[in-house]
Amino acid sequence: MKKPVVGVIGNAHRLEGRFDVQAVGVRNLRAIAQVAGALPLIFAGCPEITDVPALLDVVDGIVLTGARANVHPTRFKTEPHIKHEPYDIPRDEVALTLSEACVARGIPLFGICRGLQEMNVAFGGSLHPEIRELPGRMNHRMLRLENGEIHPDPKVIFADRHEVKLLAGGAFAELLGCDTIRVNSLHGQGILDPGARVVVEGIAEDGTIEAIRIADAPSFALGVQWHAEYDPHRNPINRALFEAFGKALREHKRVAA
Repeated sequence: MKKPVVGVIGNAHRLEGRFDVQAVGVRNLRAIAQVAGALPLIFAGCPEITDVPALLDVVDGIVLTGARANVHPTRFKTEPHIKHEPYDIPRDEVALTLSEACVARGIPLFGICRGLQEMNVAFGGSLHPEIRELPGRMNHRMLRLENGEIHPDPKVIFADRHEVKLLAGGAFAELLGCDTIRVNSLHGQGILDPGARVVVEGIAEDGTIEAIRIADAPSFALGVQWHAEYDPHRNPINRALFEAFGKALREHKRVAA
C-alpha cells in the first residue's frame, strides 16, 4: 500500500517584512513522515486558495498545527482586543470548515495547540484569549528570560511543565495506557467552554483543558493543547499519539481504496 497523505495547514507569515508566505514548522512534518509514516502535504490556510472538498478528496488525514496567531474572537462571539493579536482570519475559515468536514467524512483529524482550539470553536465552543488571566491558572505561555526575551534553549522551552489528568476509560487513557501524563506548555489562548460534541479527556493541574475528542466521530478526531510534534521520536506519549494517527490514516486509505 502506498503511503497515506496528510494535509498540514499553513500559517500566514511575512518574510523579511515584505513577502507573504504560508509557513509550517518542520517538526510537524517530521513527526508525520517519521512517526505516523505518512507523506505530509502543506496546504494554504487561505479560503480563496484551498478548496476544502477537493483537498479532502486527495488526503487521508489532516493536521491542524500550532501557530503564533490566535483564533479571532468573533468566531466565538467575543470582542477582539489589540493585546491578543496577531490573528490569522483566513486560516480560521479554512480550519473551522475542515474540522467539521473531516469528522463528517470520517477523515482522521489531529489538532495540536491552536488546532485543538480550532476544533473546539468549530463545534460551537469558546476560548479565553489569555488563559493565565483566569483565577487560579498558571502561565502556560512560552518561557522567557528576565529581560522578556524568549528563552534561547528549545529544550527548556519545550520541557514538560505540568501534569494532565486523563479521563478514566477515555480514548487518551486507553491509547496511552495511563491516567496521568506530563506535557509541555506554549500557549496563551485556551478552551473556555467546550463545544457541543467536544469531550474533555485531559485537564491540567490548574483546570486548563488539554486533551479533547469529538464525540461520535467515525475516525481519529483528537486534539491536544501541548506541542506533541516536538519530540515524538523519543517521548512515548507523543509517539503513541502520532502512531495512532498513522494507524487511522492507513485504515482510512484502505477503506477508501
